[in-house]
This record gives sequence, structure tokens and C-alpha cells, in this order.
Amino acid sequence: MSRPHPLFTKRAAGVLMHPTSLSKGHGIGDIGPGARHFMNWMSKAGLSLWQMLPIGPIGRGNSPYSGRSAFAGEPLLISLDDLAEDGLLTRRSIRCPDDLATGRTRYAAARRFKMARLKDAFDQFRRSNRARSRRYRDFVKENRYWLDDWCLFAGGDPDEQVFIQYVFDSQWKALRKHANDQGIRLVGDLPIFMDSDSADVTQHPELFALDRSGKPKWLTGVPPDSFSRNGQLWNHPQYRWPAHRDENWRWWTARFRQALDRFDALRLDHFIGFVRLWHVPASARTARHGTWRPTPGRDLLQTLRRRLGPLPIIAEDLGAKTPAVDRLRDDFGLPGMRILQWAFGSTENGDLPHNHPAQAVVYPGTHDNETASGWARQLDPSSKRRFQAYAGEDQSPPEAMVRLAMTSPATWAICMTQDLLDLPPATRMNRPGVARGNWTWRLSEGTLSNLRARSIRRLVESSGRLSGANS
Repeated sequence: MSRPHPLFTKRAAGVLMHPTSLSKGHGIGDIGPGARHFMNWMSKAGLSLWQMLPIGPIGRGNSPYSGRSAFAGEPLLISLDDLAEDGLLTRRSIRCPDDLATGRTRYAAARRFKMARLKDAFDQFRRSNRARSRRYRDFVKENRYWLDDWCLFAGGDPDEQVFIQYVFDSQWKALRKHANDQGIRLVGDLPIFMDSDSADVTQHPELFALDRSGKPKWLTGVPPDSFSRNGQLWNHPQYRWPAHRDENWRWWTARFRQALDRFDALRLDHFIGFVRLWHVPASARTARHGTWRPTPGRDLLQTLRRRLGPLPIIAEDLGAKTPAVDRLRDDFGLPGMRILQWAFGSTENGDLPHNHPAQAVVYPGTHDNETASGWARQLDPSSKRRFQAYAGEDQSPPEAMVRLAMTSPATWAICMTQDLLDLPPATRMNRPGVARGNWTWRLSEGTLSNLRARSIRRLVESSGRLSGANS
């Protein structure tokens, strides 16, 4: 087993929360004032890790895991408030309509409102001659390797597309600085696959297993599991691995390098796919019938470690795991994941807290799971008895699950905001295998109270997870 990255050698606590779920913004949470307010609350609560979902341009079903670019940022995450502060928009022009001010994310409406104002900001940017600034010219030069592909794919005015990505990059750097000033590390999420309708597949078809018409030969997914009796059919194209090896992993290296420039650590999605992938025929309607095929993940990770140094990666080693997956994870010193919602089906379960290794990240549940309150309502009688015997009966299920995560031997403990705040099942973020209605939950104004922050902080401190910056 390789030594873990230094980030994973000290106990820490964090929160899983996508920026789109923040309360402030224009129909959708963003990386502006609402994100800074959230980090200020995190600091009060002693939380030093902010894990997000993928931040690239979203595709089908508004899913951040159906990314339309491996490199571009999602324009909806741009803060109009910060653009106004920067003089590129007026305060009056960004006044939020009542139907976008609160409630769940309405992607289409938010996109119409925000993209019109991003165009206005671009016009003002161009009139002000800021495009001649050294900072802007450096951004274009340093990111030319993907910007050209994105502009060709996105269509419209290429200069406007570059401007939007420049604004995203600038605001992201400000977000990262604020996080660092608060003693918070940002944890990203790198999806293993790209959407068929993406700049990468469109502009580099040679890297993907496509037929002569440009359509996938094989689709991605997983066989039947606890989430779906028909399996999960994700519909991404499979990779043409020999082509990636022939180009000496250039695309993958660029992808990881940029992600590690944006985040302190990364959750590597579908880690079992770096050992084997479930190939489903392109004509299939479900993922029930497919074939496991090996992948050269070891070669890829070795190349990345050689070029980028020790990898601050969390291996999302969930699903149809094999001993080969454990070996690959351990050979690179990567922490795996433990999910508490899966722990109480039996008394001999590796997800039970006392079985957690130190080199792991524990979650009560992830964005694919029920909230802890919803999970508890669905427990069968025997699992419920085991949970109550293990956790006690003097706390609500969310409180108990958060406490079990914090007191686990695992070095990192990360809890969904919904569980930290004891929110109801209606706040669930995603239902795997269900194509619509996901990714829309947003915090209500005033939910992040100082009282709750102090309560969480006491638990973080008593479990030895309070970092020096937040102590």
C-alpha cells in the first residue's frame, strides 16, 4: 500500500453541497455572495471541507454527471451580483424576478434570465476594452488547448463564449481564495464519462468508441443493483482506450491538471471503471444485459502520478467492487468511501463505523442517497433495530448518523447539508435511474443558523476533526 496524500493524514470534517443548491442567486445557486455566506457558516461550524458535484456545463436532465465539456465551467454558476460589483452590469438589470428568487431551481428560466445578462456583461466588457488586459490575454493563452474546441461546440459568438469562461475562471479563483482564507479546502468531483453531446466527443471522436455515423457503439452503465432492478443505463459513449494510450494520456492529463488547479482534492467518480466497465449494446433500452470489459486504469494512474505528483483523490469505490478494485485503490494510497446508510443490513458489514479504516472518507449518504430522515423511514424492522442498538434512540436519525460519521475512525467525514440540518426527504438531490426531477433542491433563506453551527462545531471538535484554521 502506498502512503496516502498528506491531505488525508489529518482528521477533518466537511459538507457535501453543490453550489446550485445555495439559496442566494437568480433562480439557481452560484459561486458569488451565497457561496461566501455558506463558507462563513461552515467556518463557524468548524467544517473545513466543501465537497461539490461536477461543475462543468450540464447536459441531459440537468445532470452535472452528463457534462458537455471536460474543461469548461457551467455558466449558470456565474454570479450576476459579482458582475454588477465589477461594473459590468447594473444593479437594476439583475433584480431577481419573484418566480426565481426562492424555491427549487428552475433551470430553463434561470438560463434565460442569466444568459441574457451575461451577453450584456460581455458587451460592456468589450466596450471597456478590458479584453486588452494582460489578465484576459493570459487566460486565453493558457486555456487555448480546450477553449477552441468549446467555442466550436457551443456555437454563437466565440468571443462571448471565451468571455463567459474567463468570468467563470475569475470568479472561481475568488471563491478558492475566500475558501483558503476561511481554512476551507474545496473537494471536486471528476466524472469518469463524457456525454455524447459534448465538446470532447464532438471535437475528438477518435478518443471514443463511436461508429461511422458518430454514435456510440457501446453505452455506459452498471448492471442491476440496489438502486435499480434493470441496472442504470447512463448512455455515455465508452472510451477507445488504445487511442488514449497512443496519445500518451494527453487528454486525461490535461483534465486532471485543470481539476487540481481548481480543487484541493477530487472524488474520482465510478472508480471501479478504472478496473473494468459495463458495456451495454447501443440498441439496449436497459442496462440489464451487458459485458464487463477491463480498462487500463493502472497505466493511467501511474502516468498521472508521474506527471502531477501524489494524487489527492478519493476513490468512489462503490458498486460491483472486486479485489482488483481494492488493490488499485490501495496501491495508489487512495482513501475509499464508506456509506453509513448501507451499514445496518447485517452485523457483519464493512460500512459499520467500527470497521472503517483510517484511510477512508465516511458519509452518512451521498447525493444519490435518501436524506437520513428519509432513509430511516424506509428501514425494514430488523435493520431499524440494529441501527437503534448501534446509535441509540435519544437522537433523530440525521443527528445520529452525523455523530456516527464524525466519530468514525475514517480520516475524513463528509455529511450532506440536508443531514447536518435535519432536513426532510423532499430535499433529496438525486434518484439514480430516474431521468427527471433531480438536481433542483435549494436551501431556504435563513436555514443556516448560528445555533446549528455551534452545535455542529462542538461535535467536530469533540471528535478531533477541528482544523487549526477553524479552531
